[in-house]
Amino acid sequence: MFSLEGKAALVTGAASGIGLAVACRFHEAGARVAALDMQESDQLRDRGMALLRVDVSKEEEVARGFEEASDLLGDLDVLVNNAGVAGGTWLLGEHPREDVDKTVATNLFGVLSGLRHGPAHMRDGGSIINTASIAGLMASPMLGVYAMTKAGVISLTTTAAHELGHRGIRVNAVCPGTVITPMEPADGEEARVAPFVTALGRPATVDDLAGVFHFLAADESRYVTAQVLAVDGGWSAGWNQRAWDALVAAGRPGRSPADPDE
Repeated sequence: MFSLEGKAALVTGAASGIGLAVACRFHEAGARVAALDMQESDQLRDRGMALLRVDVSKEEEVARGFEEASDLLGDLDVLVNNAGVAGGTWLLGEHPREDVDKTVATNLFGVLSGLRHGPAHMRDGGSIINTASIAGLMASPMLGVYAMTKAGVISLTTTAAHELGHRGIRVNAVCPGTVITPMEPADGEEARVAPFVTALGRPATVDDLAGVFHFLAADESRYVTAQVLAVDGGWSAGWNQRAWDALVAAGRPGRSPADPDE
């Protein structure tokens, strides 16, 4: 079950983090994998996966990357539009335009370019998986530009699912919560908040995400399309009891969240 034997897959942003975990998972399941990234990765090279140097913020490079991947693998069965950047932490009115442009070009236009050029190199009946974020599903103060791009990815996902449905190509989005990656370290602010806002009481690891991508790439998910899957430990369902207790304690005069319960 869930074999990817004989399938050809392309993963963007595959040199680290979620993309690396997904590429390795696909490879272990039998897929032939091409990775698009701006960085080198010994882990990909050592496993025999092709690594193509591509900046997804530049559409012409994305187009070239698909051409090169097709030359190596033939027509694709799976495309994962995963490359992204965190962007800065700013109020909307203060976010420097240079960082706005970089974040939008990578996170939103990078996925759009993948959807514009990828299908021409895919077999009918394939699977496209876009990495969005729960930031695209909920208010994200100080992360408004990043959230905007991920909301855009969700919109592109559902539109592309309908536009490509006649070919049997499925298009879905995965919305992670906090995931420990080089972009979000284990001692970062989000990781410290995760125990308070997730039902499972912890941030995710990349391995917590890889299986969801694997399912969506496999034939067993052949009737799943235009879906947006939150893989966030329950964060988007509401805060957990620990968060409520901390808020209540903080609201009591003379108490702090660190004080023991009475």
